Amino acid sequence: MSWLARYQAVRAQSQALCAPLLPEDTVVQPMLDVSPPKWHLAHTTWFWETFLLKEYAAGYQVFHPEYAFLFNSYYNSLGSRVNRADRGTLSRPALADVLAYRAHVDGAFAKLLAAPQLLPLVFYELLELGLQHEQQHQELLATDIKYILSTSPLAPAYLVEEADERPRSAPSAASWLSVPGGIHRIGFQEEGFCFDNELAAHDVLLAPFELQNRLVTNADYLTFMAAGGYRDFRYWMGEGWDLAQAEGWEAPLYWVKKEGDWFRFTHHGLQAVELTAPVTHISFYEADAYANWAGARLPTEAEWETAARHFEAVTDGGTWLESSQFDPQPVPIDADPTQCHQLLGDCWEWTYSAYHAYPGYARAAGALGEYNGKFMVNQLVLRGGSCATPENHIRVSYRNFFHADKRWQFTGIRLARSVESTNK
Repeated sequence: MSWLARYQAVRAQSQALCAPLLPEDTVVQPMLDVSPPKWHLAHTTWFWETFLLKEYAAGYQVFHPEYAFLFNSYYNSLGSRVNRADRGTLSRPALADVLAYRAHVDGAFAKLLAAPQLLPLVFYELLELGLQHEQQHQELLATDIKYILSTSPLAPAYLVEEADERPRSAPSAASWLSVPGGIHRIGFQEEGFCFDNELAAHDVLLAPFELQNRLVTNADYLTFMAAGGYRDFRYWMGEGWDLAQAEGWEAPLYWVKKEGDWFRFTHHGLQAVELTAPVTHISFYEADAYANWAGARLPTEAEWETAARHFEAVTDGGTWLESSQFDPQPVPIDADPTQCHQLLGDCWEWTYSAYHAYPGYARAAGALGEYNGKFMVNQLVLRGGSCATPENHIRVSYRNFFHADKRWQFTGIRLARSVESTNK
């Protein structure tokens, strides 16, 4: 696929995600972590304009001189900007103006890429980064849209199509798979693109461990809930317990109880909890509490990546953004219990690893040095991608990161345990 075709496909996907929305939906910001869909559409466009068109398109005229202030996200190197908490106050520019902005930038890119032989190598490196950046915002669009619609008392469905209502079998018991200890290499080792936080590849020393062959399901998690998991401080981190009590947590985000049964808000509206599907919208605190209750633990990111390489994880079979299901799916009934499933796709998996720099990491100079490095504090690593991640965006070395309390992403749980604990 040509560069222009890739660019156009990625740009079209962002707008397609917003197509089911009303214009009013695109302005809402119900919490700090969520950005209005209109802002996402404009910010990704600002990224292309700022980092590529202004630098490499001779005679390019910016669409609007104030958009740099409105749609810069966090790049201090590029000047002041609207406070993140105030993105929902931007009733202007109108959605139609933002779409015109996108068309303006897309037209300039089509002209620029018509003569690719005149562009330097660094341009294509930035072009690839821009594509990956917009795909990250597509995942945020999917999760932010869900949160926005969930705050409406009308519980509107994002997609009018009925979700898959085929009957499911009872969830099968998870099996434990062994991963050998020793010296293992983690970090980006393949050809092609990676983010700077995946560099540099390095060796880690791991003790032998075991990993469950599938994600924790809703049925598994309901057992934890029924056993009083949200009412027993013994399983919880101190600050997690305090937060759960203060917020009144008794179930994952989006779950509601009606006439004694659990339902959850989805992109298809309010639906009964599917027992065989992976539990999702779980904070690190909840994931860790569940693991403690289950007599296990969360894997470290080095363990997770080592296991993904050991079991030769591939994207085939995972649930991705392109499926438009926007929900993690159960492991197939006939899945091999000796294989590790759902490592890529369906849910981001919490690890028990702080998000910090790999040995030898160095921030890039300039504004793009702010992309990852300055966030390497007080956050935890998640691995594997989710049902809202574009399939060609993920790889086994990909490092996502969030604060421990975050629940609005498609986050889930995979259990690990040390070999020593199984021999007692």
